Amino acid sequence: MSLGIYISVPFCRSKCSYCNFASGVFSAAQMGRYVDRLCADVAACRPLAAQLGCSNPGPVDSIYLGGGTPSLLPEAELKKLFSAIAGEFDLAPMAEITVECAPATLTEPVLNALVACGVNRVSLGVQSFVDREATSVARLHNRENVLSDIERLRRWGISNINVDLIAGLPYQTRESWNYSLNEAAESSLDISHLSIYMLEIDDDSRLGRELIAGGTRYHAHFVPNEDDTAEFYERACAHLAASGIDQYEISNFSRPGFESRHNLKYWTRQPYLGFGVDAHSMLPASARLVEKGIMSVRLSTTDSFEDFFNGADVKNQEITIDQALEESFFLGLRLNRGIQMPELARRFGSRLQKYDPVIAESVNDGLLTRSGDSLRLTPQGRLLSNEVFEKFIDAPELLSKP
Repeated sequence: MSLGIYISVPFCRSKCSYCNFASGVFSAAQMGRYVDRLCADVAACRPLAAQLGCSNPGPVDSIYLGGGTPSLLPEAELKKLFSAIAGEFDLAPMAEITVECAPATLTEPVLNALVACGVNRVSLGVQSFVDREATSVARLHNRENVLSDIERLRRWGISNINVDLIAGLPYQTRESWNYSLNEAAESSLDISHLSIYMLEIDDDSRLGRELIAGGTRYHAHFVPNEDDTAEFYERACAHLAASGIDQYEISNFSRPGFESRHNLKYWTRQPYLGFGVDAHSMLPASARLVEKGIMSVRLSTTDSFEDFFNGADVKNQEITIDQALEESFFLGLRLNRGIQMPELARRFGSRLQKYDPVIAESVNDGLLTRSGDSLRLTPQGRLLSNEVFEKFIDAPELLSKP
């Protein structure tokens, strides 16, 4: 089975007000220190995985540098990091190699490094093509920067480009949201993939805390209400489909053949290995653990930049057969194609029965639909996906098991 690699790069030029990721503004001197630590962890990953009860699949068919803003790394550090990965792992032919970039950070040296390292996919954190909306959440680019970066990426030979947009930003209206959608779907740009997110309102970001408090900092009083944000999301689904960019996952849309190979690993429970601050992994369990009913092992690193350098342990969680079945539901249902019930029955047997009441209730409520062997979220179910997933997490155990 092939393996995906995720590299967390937590460096930003500025911290966006909506951001709840483990990232921030650090001095340039920290970048070299951080990359050195990443390279050391890459070199030590196989013994550590074996120690924690994991088996190591291969070869690597997807690499994803996320953040933060990986495009802030100097050319030499990017090349050092990719060299460390190439020295430890076998890279499959035609592997998907993605780097997240903030618009207006793609210097000529960085573009040179991306091409030299084999990067063939770039994800641009645009969030909005309306300058006022981008500025309101501390983005440091404008529309012209985005269009220039897309043109330059193509000139350097990178044509597989994702654009992130957020529904629900301050000052956003139906008209301005349609403008961003029109720009993203413009045929001359030929964007192959889009990610559409609804603004998260939680206390892990400055804007989220201000919204919960009912305040006015960070332009919180100009954030659209939840109903309007949901309408914007539904509008995006329809608009992009009409432009030949089809939804294949709750937040992700692509032209045919351009689905994110790396992200599909998360939703289909394929192995991936993460490095860096707040990185996560899921690897198959070793034969020793399989004998004990463990199917896989999830690993996670600290979300603290300083603790990462102070020897914080990698945490591990052994995933049982029942937990793997639960994950198969709430991860697989994120995909528009849904899940194949016969496949789950083949892998998990009668354990599947405990979810019959949850499935029946959700179908009756219009949140799930069954078509032949497939179980999928309805459009309404995608809007309320977290509520649907909680039903599978909270499903009662069967009184007896074979």
